[in-house]
Amino acid sequence: MDGIQLRKARMEDVDRIWQIILQAKEQMRLRNSLQWQDGYPSPENIAHDRECGYGHVLCLNDTVIAYAAVIFDGEPAYENIRGQWLSDRPYVVVHRLAVADEMKRQGVATRYMQKIEALSREKGIRNFRVDTNFDNLYMQRIFAKLGFTYCGEVQYNQNRRMAYEKVL
Repeated sequence: MDGIQLRKARMEDVDRIWQIILQAKEQMRLRNSLQWQDGYPSPENIAHDRECGYGHVLCLNDTVIAYAAVIFDGEPAYENIRGQWLSDRPYVVVHRLAVADEMKRQGVATRYMQKIEALSREKGIRNFRVDTNFDNLYMQRIFAKLGFTYCGEVQYNQNRRMAYEKVL
């Protein structure tokens, strides 16, 4: 897939990002997943991502095809893992990864994660952490395919998540 570019989300991307998030929520609902069925992520989450510089889009020929929050300044929930991280060094974390419906099953989520690995290496950050719901088998398969190691569980409010890390 040529013409793929990762960049920070812009104000003009917000409507497209929200459309992609809503598509992902519906896909999870149809699969009977509990993930993203409680109002999260919200438009406020996406606005906060953009304002903080976390929001990143993957574009194909200037069309936004995927979105996620890419965070280099830590995740408080990760401080209290039930289990053990592979390293205590700085890390990048990806939250809220969603791919446009018309691009599903084409390796876009994998490509997004690979772009984040490259960005992380450029910044000198050699660890990559993620988490997902226990019923999100799609993301679990991507993490396995990309060489992430299951490290334990993290907690967000009343929700437990599977936590993974990869040393880059």
